[in-house]
Amino acid sequence: MGCNVGESGVQWVCMRDPGGGAPPTQPPGFEIRSAEREPLIFRGTFEHALDAKHRLTVPAKFRAALAGGVVLAASPETKPGAPRSIAIWTPESYDAYTSAALAGLNPLSADARDLQRFFFNFSHDTELDSANRVMIPPPLMDYAGLEKDVIVTGSGRCLEVFDRARYSGYTDDVLTRVPDIAASLGHTG
Repeated sequence: MGCNVGESGVQWVCMRDPGGGAPPTQPPGFEIRSAEREPLIFRGTFEHALDAKHRLTVPAKFRAALAGGVVLAASPETKPGAPRSIAIWTPESYDAYTSAALAGLNPLSADARDLQRFFFNFSHDTELDSANRVMIPPPLMDYAGLEKDVIVTGSGRCLEVFDRARYSGYTDDVLTRVPDIAASLGHTG
């Protein structure tokens, strides 16, 4: 028995080789896992450096999930002192995120229009290049205050790119406040 990983890296099947040219069979109790049923969750923290053309090499474990296209978007930060970031989304996930954020808002209200402009003026459709990089456009570089050294973090439905120095101070603060944050949201130990 061997496991074959699909080209996307997201779908796999474990198969037995029955021999004799018969098609492979699925062992009892084994299911095919696919992106359609179980979307990839972006996890982890990675140190990277942007090149001179502001290109970021996407961490290897996420390349297959982003092979169908990428949306680079400014990530809204509402907490004072929190560093701004650039989010890296699949197009489908970004569309779902913006639809949920705008759902139920009066499209004629000034605040709804401002929010819509933020989501769509500060997002860019792109693709991974042949070296698995994305170029971060200058307006997004400026928005997040990105320099050469960055941190790429998994944030569940997307990746986020932070300036490394700004992120370091932020995470130190967040790690000390996690118990208080959880308690304020009704999660007690």
